[in-house]
Amino acid sequence: MIIAIDGPSGAGKSTLGKMLAKKLGLLYLDTGAMYRAVALAVVRKDIALEDQEAAANIARQARIELVGEPESLKVFVDDEDVTAEIRTLEAAQAASIVSSNSAVRRIMVEHQRQMGLSAPNGCVLEGRDIGSVVFPSADIKFFLTARPEARARRRFEEDHAKGRSSTYEQTLAEINERDRRDVSRDDSPLTIADDAVVIDTSELDLAEVFEQMIAVVDGVKSEAA
Repeated sequence: MIIAIDGPSGAGKSTLGKMLAKKLGLLYLDTGAMYRAVALAVVRKDIALEDQEAAANIARQARIELVGEPESLKVFVDDEDVTAEIRTLEAAQAASIVSSNSAVRRIMVEHQRQMGLSAPNGCVLEGRDIGSVVFPSADIKFFLTARPEARARRRFEEDHAKGRSSTYEQTLAEINERDRRDVSRDDSPLTIADDAVVIDTSELDLAEVFEQMIAVVDGVKSEAA
């Protein structure tokens, strides 16, 4: 079973994707982490993020691996654990730029497809173009969304809990800028697949959203039985 979860930054994709993968015994694939890993590799090579050819070469050469259980997933680049490094604000901003590179996206999409299809029991993938580009024939497609203010509040609270210095206003501005880049890029912009189940998480807690998603999965399983 292939489950695609798309949506803007801060809508709850990662947390809910991990919960689904653990519940269903599927591989969890955080495609955003993969783009962050590529961006980190580009920065470490002292290459400009806007240098599309050089960034594509890095994406092609770097060996990116996701290892471990969903809730404790580790990201490796060429055998080095970069899990902590890719979770910084700087890495997120760099990934937003690198992910708009068409050549990089083609390389990463192929890598993601191979990883998803090789998973013994199936895979939960989350990102921004999973249901529309990476796995357009996914068994189930979710699109999680929320108002920018709600997403900024969650991200600000997460950052505060982790001791990161930021303000709500700064976080909201970053969310809005990320949204602008995601929906306006030429290659694989953030979009809602025609057959996706859309869930607005603005006023829902994780348990409520998870319950809705599991109900959809159970329904699909019943139809297939």
